Amino acid sequence: MTQSATDIVRDVINAAVVDAIVALKDASQGLPNALMRDLAAIHANTAFGDLPLAVQKAVAFSVRDAFSKLQKNGYVIAEAKSVSPAAPRPASRRDPDRDRHPRRGLKKPGGPRTPPSGGRR
Repeated sequence: MTQSATDIVRDVINAAVVDAIVALKDASQGLPNALMRDLAAIHANTAFGDLPLAVQKAVAFSVRDAFSKLQKNGYVIAEAKSVSPAAPRPASRRDPDRDRHPRRGLKKPGGPRTPPSGGRR
């Protein structure tokens, strides 16, 4: 039985994170200060090229692995422009019961406003 794409991608992301952490640990050569410096240098705006070389290789391997796992399970990976867009959905007719409040009946647009209960008059 084939796995869902969500399960495959979840497994791949988990493996990618673990591989990146192991690569960071290997790049520090067992020196805790070097590991902390490398970790502190990574932030939300870190570009791929700014990562240590070992982490870049781990990420590249994880991406290739993700595509191969998806293809192995029967999923097709294609460029967005090569896939034809879905047919537009027909416009649905507006349902008058949709504007019905369950306790008050139909809404009256532009009707008189009543003061809130319990307030001053």
